[in-house]
Amino acid sequence: MPAFPATAHTPVVFDTIILLTGPVEESVLAGVLRNHNPRLTIHAAKSLAELDAIDASILGRARLIAFVTPVVVPARILDALGFGAYNFHPGPPQYPGWVPSHFAIYDRATTFGATAHVMIDRVDAGPIVGLEIFPIPPNTKPSGLEAMAFSRLARLFWRMAKMLSTQSEPMPELPIQWSGPKSTRSLYAAMCDIPIDISRDDLDRRIDVFGVGHFGVSPTITLHGHRFRYVVPDEKM
Repeated sequence: MPAFPATAHTPVVFDTIILLTGPVEESVLAGVLRNHNPRLTIHAAKSLAELDAIDASILGRARLIAFVTPVVVPARILDALGFGAYNFHPGPPQYPGWVPSHFAIYDRATTFGATAHVMIDRVDAGPIVGLEIFPIPPNTKPSGLEAMAFSRLARLFWRMAKMLSTQSEPMPELPIQWSGPKSTRSLYAAMCDIPIDISRDDLDRRIDVFGVGHFGVSPTITLHGHRFRYVVPDEKM
């Protein structure tokens, strides 16, 4: 029999999820989603180029889930999705943006968390639909806090996976708002640009958080036109 073309009155069926994440996470998360909905079609993407390569007809039937990804999804893709987009952010609503664990340790925060939210055309700004909060143990380093946040983020995904994979309706929003400054790569670099008149306490905090040289950026100071870079002492390596 000939196929009948879709009309304006034909409802679009939700049957596809686009997973925007790393290759290791993709295989695990896809398995969790398929356990709840074996008929689900899952497309994996790791970059904006791979998202752009997905046909518009697929986007119209799909929901996008981003999990710990640096990719910023533009409005043209978000608007083409038939069933919305959700991001799993490794930090609480008080720490939107890039590498939130570093800034939480610098602020001497006592709690941290993991957040799931609707994706809009601004990073970490959409309505919040899931949240996990936990205390930060004393003497925790940024790498340790990242690991804790990732674990809670995985647990949050497991908790929300059934609804994300089986229900076409939008996820219910929580009465929680984003707050605090949004961290960026430029803000991270600015924290590594040490002023001459910095206090001892602030210097110690910046060295403790940013002194390892993550992302190729280390604390530096400019004195009489010469720029000096902090080097981690052997006993700390």
